[in-house]
Amino acid sequence: MDTQTLIIGLAGVLFAAAPIVFAVLGETLSERAGVINLSMNGSIILSAMGGFAVAYKTDNIFLGFLTGMAIGAAVALIVAFASITLKQSQVAVGFVLTLVSRDLSYFLGNPFMGQPGPRLSSLSIPGLADIPFIGPLLFKHDLMTYFSFLFIFLAWAWIFRTRPGLMLQGIGERPAAAFVRGANVNRLRYFYTVLGGALIGLAGPTYSLSVKAGWNGTISGLDGIGWIALSITIFGGWNPLRAAFGAYLFALLQWLGLVLQPSLPGIPSQVLQVAPFPLMILTLLFVNIGNAEWVERTLAAMPEPTRRVTAKVLRALRASPPAALGVPFERD
Repeated sequence: MDTQTLIIGLAGVLFAAAPIVFAVLGETLSERAGVINLSMNGSIILSAMGGFAVAYKTDNIFLGFLTGMAIGAAVALIVAFASITLKQSQVAVGFVLTLVSRDLSYFLGNPFMGQPGPRLSSLSIPGLADIPFIGPLLFKHDLMTYFSFLFIFLAWAWIFRTRPGLMLQGIGERPAAAFVRGANVNRLRYFYTVLGGALIGLAGPTYSLSVKAGWNGTISGLDGIGWIALSITIFGGWNPLRAAFGAYLFALLQWLGLVLQPSLPGIPSQVLQVAPFPLMILTLLFVNIGNAEWVERTLAAMPEPTRRVTAKVLRALRASPPAALGVPFERD
């Protein structure tokens, strides 16, 4: 593979990962606040259809993205109301909503199937785009890809470098202590769940108006992306930087499946296309097995150099969810 092909391929990875980055960051904010938004898969599909439909009807891409965010925020608001106010199971409510949203998108999206619609164009940054290797890799994308880069660092800085971010961590870890310090726990949970839902909703039109332009119903290839984003959130340890790495890793695995296909003619193309999904699940498994007793026994039986390296890898992958994740807060 020559350098130019490699650059184009890696730039495509960053481009294709943008909607997953939005979804992962949105779920990270929601779960940091203690609310699991399990409606993510359906929300992405519904916002992709809604965003495309509005952009198609109005010929305004900006309105399409706003519509996607509004749909994602509305679905997340239902999750927040049912789980925070009504004290219902977040998992049950989210799972039902993801099925309803998915089927609703296929039903309402029928008139827009296969219609040619607007697509976000690329925007090279003058000067920076001409830098060898780095320029075409990072500075020849569309606006949403640039936003995905920016939001990663904004989310990280907000969570770990600001006072509101520390309060966000508090309501997800020890809501009672945060309440004593003056936080309105449930109001903040509403806010971050809806904000996270808006980011998840932004992922939909980023697909239908950019990465996979158009709306093709059940063959759009979006069903399942939300579940992958959910697993990447866990893999990322609820840290925006690590979660973004997981999103790029998934997109890289998808690209490698295409690149390796000509070199592996004996393997059906479908195998390489779906390989990133079980690989991400396998990676997620390693995140959660570090504390298992059989792992400790296996490590103890290894030679010292191997044991140290393996233990370091498992420690690096290990992640613990917010302590109050999925637990309703009630003021005593």
